[in-house]
Amino acid sequence: MYNEIRKQKVSFLYKGLIGMHKSFGKWMRILFILFVVFVGYSGLQIILYSFHDETREADSAIVLGAAAWGDRPSSVFRERINHGIHLYHEGIVDTLIFTGGKRSEKDLAESEVAKRYAIKRGVADEDILIETRSSITEENLEYALQVSRKKQLTSFLIVSDPLHMKRAVTMARDMGMEAYSSPTPTSAYESYKTKVPFFIREWLFYLGYQATRVFR
Repeated sequence: MYNEIRKQKVSFLYKGLIGMHKSFGKWMRILFILFVVFVGYSGLQIILYSFHDETREADSAIVLGAAAWGDRPSSVFRERINHGIHLYHEGIVDTLIFTGGKRSEKDLAESEVAKRYAIKRGVADEDILIETRSSITEENLEYALQVSRKKQLTSFLIVSDPLHMKRAVTMARDMGMEAYSSPTPTSAYESYKTKVPFFIREWLFYLGYQATRVFR
């Protein structure tokens, strides 16, 4: 009698463990599917938003920094600066905010290179603001917002490469900016060899930002 009761208890426990294992496996599969959907949807958002142009009249255009070589902007940065200059000359914005810090103490900051480039192309010195501390997109926007308060600027066009826009505008709006997408019409990232690595990089950075967004 005792042995039968013991066997029943062992059988019940065994069935319970099997049931828990199956349930756990089911939930893991569901979580994995949700994760794959989230990752795929994030990539799709980046691609679709790259075609989204919200250019309109605003107080300022924030031109996101990129590499500069000596006193010359890189090809990526040059396209961003040119688009900012175009917005200024068309009267869409009254002020340009150039962002980007220094690679080393002896170098000009990216924003200083951009300012010199813009002045040579007809942008008035007094209509340019710069920040010289940033090294990543989030800092570009954070420090640009700080310097914008000097002129009480409240609305912004975010200028960068199309595939950069989703992450940049999301960050700007999370900071409380009235921000709109104004992607460059031309980009150094045009070929398959350059566009795919840039997209993958942006995809990973955007996923990382989304994963930590709740803590910011």
